[in-house]
Amino acid sequence: MSRFNPPDDRLQGCRHAGRVSRGGLAIAAVLGCAALCLSSCSASSTANNSSKPKAFTVFMTTELRGTIEPCGCNSDPLGDIARTTELITRTRQNGRDVLVLDGGSLLYSEVRVPDYLKAQEALKSSLIETIYREQLRASAIGLGPYDLGAGLAMVRPPRQVSNVASQSGLAVEPPKVVDAGGVKIGIFGVIAPAALVPFGIKASAPDQAALDAVASLRKKGARLIIGLAHMTRPEAAKLARAVSGIDFLLVGQKAPEPDQITRTAQRIGDTYLIAPANRGQVITRLDVTVRGTGPLSDAVGEARAAVEIAALGQRMAALNRDLAGWKSDPSADPDFVAAKERELVELEKRKTSLQAKPLQVPDKGSFFTLEQISIRKGLPCNGPVNEAKQAYDRAAGQANSKAAAGKKPPLPAPGKPGYAGVDECENCHDEAVEFWKKTRHFKAWETLEVRNKQFNYDCISCHVTGWDQPGGSNLAVNENLRDVQCEVCHGPGSIHVAEDGADEPATVVLVPPEALCVTCHNSEHSDTFDYRAYLRNVTGPGHGEEFRAQLGDGPTGRELRRAALEKAGKSIGAGCVK
Repeated sequence: MSRFNPPDDRLQGCRHAGRVSRGGLAIAAVLGCAALCLSSCSASSTANNSSKPKAFTVFMTTELRGTIEPCGCNSDPLGDIARTTELITRTRQNGRDVLVLDGGSLLYSEVRVPDYLKAQEALKSSLIETIYREQLRASAIGLGPYDLGAGLAMVRPPRQVSNVASQSGLAVEPPKVVDAGGVKIGIFGVIAPAALVPFGIKASAPDQAALDAVASLRKKGARLIIGLAHMTRPEAAKLARAVSGIDFLLVGQKAPEPDQITRTAQRIGDTYLIAPANRGQVITRLDVTVRGTGPLSDAVGEARAAVEIAALGQRMAALNRDLAGWKSDPSADPDFVAAKERELVELEKRKTSLQAKPLQVPDKGSFFTLEQISIRKGLPCNGPVNEAKQAYDRAAGQANSKAAAGKKPPLPAPGKPGYAGVDECENCHDEAVEFWKKTRHFKAWETLEVRNKQFNYDCISCHVTGWDQPGGSNLAVNENLRDVQCEVCHGPGSIHVAEDGADEPATVVLVPPEALCVTCHNSEHSDTFDYRAYLRNVTGPGHGEEFRAQLGDGPTGRELRRAALEKAGKSIGAGCVK
């Protein structure tokens, strides 16, 4: 993101008291005064106190869903609360006034936390709440369904949700005004009523609550207003059309995956809709500069310029193709062709201008630039937060082990197989087991132990055999079923073992179906997964050699992962745990 020193813009006098535009920026203002001027004031006073622009930065997250870090199995895992904390901390250390806002659904990974997860989720939600309060120093947090997973009493800190009554049993706070860079910022939150129906909580109409909040915040001197709208983008757009005076509206519900993120702000009237990605994978940064009165403009910064340059390139390529066809067509209207050629020249000028000067600040008025920041593994980590995460891993493992002690997996139904373990397989299939020991499946449990995650419910299920299956493993009982053993792919083999492989019909399968593989090899845990390519990794001499030949030539899973790692870069951010 480019940094800039915008020119001075002296106010020419205060405007009529109480005048509010759609963007909320036409209220008369004396930016250097202790309070916003809401009545007529002298032009000389305004000129003396408003010559310098005011600047601040806003970081936005939403739908963290109890995620403190991504699964480390992906080639380029996104999201990590330690990296986000360090990014925001360094921004403050560089002298920027910073607001941190969250749109809700912060605390829990489940809308209703099941009993077996309660100990782990309580520790993790407490860690998240502490980080947002102490390290990130969040100014406001909205409310979402994933905050209610452990009941109303466990929602913390108090939430910005103006259309839910304080008598509901939730800890709520009223709309408030905070100072950033010498600018008074009004903040309020609303939630779509349907999101609270499953919890028996009544919410009033969000548009009326937003209208009331905006009016209240303006009376308190708010120069800009930011709304936290825990609702879908269409619902947020409807709210923006119904309520004047909101400058930024954080869209909090159904936050997109990183590849679906919108990297520019959507303008509805004079309100800008902002949508970060879910689970802290892509967070939003707004750099705002306030100069005088008037509308708030979306200045073109480096991030937005890159999006526009790419779009211009596509339009120019399409227009060039069309022009080639028109020029070769004798019946084409020459005036039309000439107009299209001029259009192409203008597009080229715009593209060249953006490439030469990505930051294009308006001559007058207030403006902002938006950047959607991918929280990648190469970003540095905050030391204290990293230590807190490691302490959480140890505490969660101990709490889970204690809670699970003595609980055995269910027994198989009569006549149905259970899990025998790789030692039994080796009695007849020693060559296959030797081949297996050369695969990554063999060290699945070890990868958890080095990070103290072998008793973490977020990880363990994909690193053991027969997880939560009859006659299989659970957190308390897994000693002989650790690692991704034969029976993960071929099915439970106790009957096959008991009958020395003569079971009819066969109770094990030769080739695992892709549907079984993707329970773990999915986009969240295994971004390079390709069924045939990964089968090439786990078949060969002693273990499906003929089947390996049928797969033929082609990339292997190792090759796909290696290419992805090279593309993403192998470096890990300073202070981070691999």
